[in-house]
Amino acid sequence: MNKYTTKNIKKLSSKKSIVGLAKETIEIESLAISQLAGFIDETFAEAVELIHNSSGRVIITGIGKSAIIATKIVATLNSTGTPSVFMHAADAIHGDLGLILTDDIVICISKSGNTPEIKVLIPFLKNAGNTLIAITGNQKSVLAEQADFVFNSYVEKEACPINLAPTTSTTAQLVIGDALAVCLLELRDFTKDDFAKYHPGGALGKRLFLKVRDLLVHNEIPKVDPDASVKKVIIEISEKRKGATAVSVNNKIVGIITDGDLRRMLSETEDLSQLKAEDIMSKNPVSIAIDTLAIDAMELMETHKISQLLVTEQGNYAGVIHIHDLLKEGII
Repeated sequence: MNKYTTKNIKKLSSKKSIVGLAKETIEIESLAISQLAGFIDETFAEAVELIHNSSGRVIITGIGKSAIIATKIVATLNSTGTPSVFMHAADAIHGDLGLILTDDIVICISKSGNTPEIKVLIPFLKNAGNTLIAITGNQKSVLAEQADFVFNSYVEKEACPINLAPTTSTTAQLVIGDALAVCLLELRDFTKDDFAKYHPGGALGKRLFLKVRDLLVHNEIPKVDPDASVKKVIIEISEKRKGATAVSVNNKIVGIITDGDLRRMLSETEDLSQLKAEDIMSKNPVSIAIDTLAIDAMELMETHKISQLLVTEQGNYAGVIHIHDLLKEGII
């Protein structure tokens, strides 16, 4: 029986249609986003500088899908050093206006700029004297006309085939929010260390906070003297289970022996009785300070194409970390 039945052909055709529609959606949104750059002008720069120099917070409000975008922008601003609060427009006119302080700057997001809740909210914001920034696609709307600054988020059409479901328009709002956050981040000279303060949890937190010292907590410290026998070296590497041992004198590193060094020695040497650790060790091994970030240890391993790193503390040997330690912590 031919596998290309009428039913299968219809499925194939349907899959092609789905792929085509998905690509078309992405292309529509990509084009709309690229056109946003043309809307950025001195007004945007003035608003960014105002927020940067403000002693208050950024209050972001919206309704419907715009409210969801507002929560994401708030999260991005908070994580990059700009204190921000989300206020739902519907809740605002039922008591939540009380969270707005004198020095706060309000950003109101609305595609049409004429949403009933937004129109009710605007007079109260203006009466309170707070600076109002609009993110809207309608420059002739009530919101745009009443705002002190307007960020134009106009899109020609939604990616939705019936041009109703917020798709392209909400993407545009989100991108403008990202542009705002990145500009403020740069103005604040926001660094990786600053970012780490706001992201202590999860895999990201580990990448930003976890130090080599933390990886050594449960690790034994393999080390031998330069005159140690090959047997003792093998036992030390096997017992400490890090695939390597440091060769040290008075707790100062003079070399490293890895299980790879041992394999090469065994393949090249028949008489092991006279060999000492110093005969097979690699001199001047790569090492890392104990208070270095674990992510930097990973980069050092990748750069030198090694699996172990000797660790030092104030110049003294402190232990060894293995690439498996990084894997276990989710750094890699």
